[in-house]
Amino acid sequence: MLEILERSAIAAGRAIMNVYGAGPAVSYKADTSPVTDADHRAERIILADLASAFPDIPIIAEEAVAAGHVPDITGQSFFLVDPLDGTKEFVERNSHFTVNIGLIVAGTPVAGVVYAPALGVIYGASNGIARKATVEDDRLAGAWQPIGCRKCGDRPLALTSRWHNSAETLAYIAEHGITDHEAVGSSLKFCLLAEGYADLYPRFSRTMEWDTAAGDAILRAAGGETRTAGGMPLAYGKREQPDDSDFANPWFISRGKR
Repeated sequence: MLEILERSAIAAGRAIMNVYGAGPAVSYKADTSPVTDADHRAERIILADLASAFPDIPIIAEEAVAAGHVPDITGQSFFLVDPLDGTKEFVERNSHFTVNIGLIVAGTPVAGVVYAPALGVIYGASNGIARKATVEDDRLAGAWQPIGCRKCGDRPLALTSRWHNSAETLAYIAEHGITDHEAVGSSLKFCLLAEGYADLYPRFSRTMEWDTAAGDAILRAAGGETRTAGGMPLAYGKREQPDDSDFANPWFISRGKR
């Protein structure tokens, strides 16, 4: 499966970079978040690839959901797709944007890829193994290398959102005596935890499941975890939530090894 997800993510990344070079056409959704022609082109590629390779696995994709297309996932494994995570980074011509494809089984992210086309790096997870590779000319430039979380020391490094930081996040960092923190865009925060660059990612602002599933799968395979502010593992496939929309995440804290 991972090879198919990898090829699809790289193909979507190629389409994204074509738009990146030419300059994107930007519009805004009902929630005021930006969307570009790159989002739509990349999602069409991924949806076609997944439907062809895995016709029996439903797909929850960001732009399709925004258009009202939500397949039934009751009692099923399903994919979560964010074709361009970090659209604001993309529009601002920052390199921290990614293609995210994650597989959910029984509410848990178990496989996925995160591809950062402007950085030429791809992360993947399957069968409990997390790994990383470089990409050149739209293909892997070398072998996949296994990655793993580091054990948190006395001076942890926390990652925060570049565009969606919050007073609550900063308060959490201060309350836990964390003096070192870095702002990073998109799902790369999960991947940096997974490869042992940083230790903690507290997120006390809104995210959706397609934002987090692929990166969370990689982090968990690398030995880390993502838990809600109440201490429960972050679950996926959340529907009919009394206090939020379908597929919206609560606040959470991702971390490497304790």
